Amino acid sequence: MHGVQVVIVVDKRGQGTYLHRHWSEAGEQSDFAAVPIRGDFAAFSPRFAHGVNLSDFLRIMQLMHATYPPRVAHGGNLLDFVEISYIDSMSLNTAIQLGIPDVIHNHGQPLTLPQLVSELHIHPNKTSCVHRLMRLLVQSGFFAKTKVHGNENEEEEAYGLTPSSRLVLKDNVTSLSPFVVAMLDPVLVSPWHVFGDWLRGSTELTTFEKTHGMDIWNYCKQNPGYGGIFNEAMASDSQLMRFTVEDYKPIFEGLGSLVDVGGGTGTVARIISEAFPHIECTVFDLPHVVANQPESTNLKYVGGDMFHSLPSADALLIKWILHDWSDEECVNILKRCKEAITSEGKEGKVIIIDMVINEEKDEDDVTKTKLFFDMLMMVMTNGKERNKKEWEKLFLEAGFSHYKIVVSYGMKSVIEVYP
Repeated sequence: MHGVQVVIVVDKRGQGTYLHRHWSEAGEQSDFAAVPIRGDFAAFSPRFAHGVNLSDFLRIMQLMHATYPPRVAHGGNLLDFVEISYIDSMSLNTAIQLGIPDVIHNHGQPLTLPQLVSELHIHPNKTSCVHRLMRLLVQSGFFAKTKVHGNENEEEEAYGLTPSSRLVLKDNVTSLSPFVVAMLDPVLVSPWHVFGDWLRGSTELTTFEKTHGMDIWNYCKQNPGYGGIFNEAMASDSQLMRFTVEDYKPIFEGLGSLVDVGGGTGTVARIISEAFPHIECTVFDLPHVVANQPESTNLKYVGGDMFHSLPSADALLIKWILHDWSDEECVNILKRCKEAITSEGKEGKVIIIDMVINEEKDEDDVTKTKLFFDMLMMVMTNGKERNKKEWEKLFLEAGFSHYKIVVSYGMKSVIEVYP
């Protein structure tokens, strides 16, 4: 019999170490190998008590972008590996499209291969294909392989969930499933095929525009099928705001009104309005996005253009919006924000939730994932992910006097900016 023993040790600072050792079928046992867990458990894991932590999130991101170079060191050529590593991403996408994690979860225990094929309503002649798909995803750490007792009390191999695959369960409020599906859709993947040509050219169009003939916002508007997928992906990420609101209440305490700029269908604003009933929350987005959205006592929707004007409020929230736009466009948006929080004699604040690249202090996996998103912004939009100095430059050019990074959690930071 062979197997693996895993121990996770978390110190008082919240830093985790992953200890593992294995033994072979001959009974030979290795020493424990220690690997630091990427991410601050004290600052991240507690707010994902439903099964989400930074290391699991990064595994999903790495599967999406297929980055496993350490394995290449054991006899492989890095270039050959990279050439076919996209298969990891597509395999992950296939598993989500088929609903494999949900089927296993709903069964309540690991499923054997025949059970899985039956539950998925796949033709029996594709059984070996499902086996090969699952074999790869087990190797990638997305699923786990275990032993169960069959009908005649014989042991059979079965597939179970891992913390990574639990992140994409559809009934999980923090499910990343919509996000993965949207990012791996051909709509977003196809622009990469002309990225090299785009770099050689002088066009001011983005790679996405070069591919689809319009920017992503108009594409979503004119193609409601993908538009729905994209909006659902943004909403799934916004669900994680529940933990930010719970753990960092002082950010919102004392506010009488708040406008969520580019707030989509209102997932974040609804979370804030429920946690702080005294705050009058407004979702501000394009008219077609906010049309016919259900309002409540302290939640309303306003359509408009953030480049022209914004509703006045004690605070304006901009979550994962500014990375979509160029520096010049961001300065314009921030100027409109300053006008909105200083009108009628007010002196409010702007709350920005976005990535801050910090290559010196961040763990390698965190930095790499942020750089993935930076490349994604280059292909999709005119935007980018920014470091602290780049953020500061925007704030000063927009006329703000000071700012502070209140907290960094997972991949994002909360920045408060003052007039």
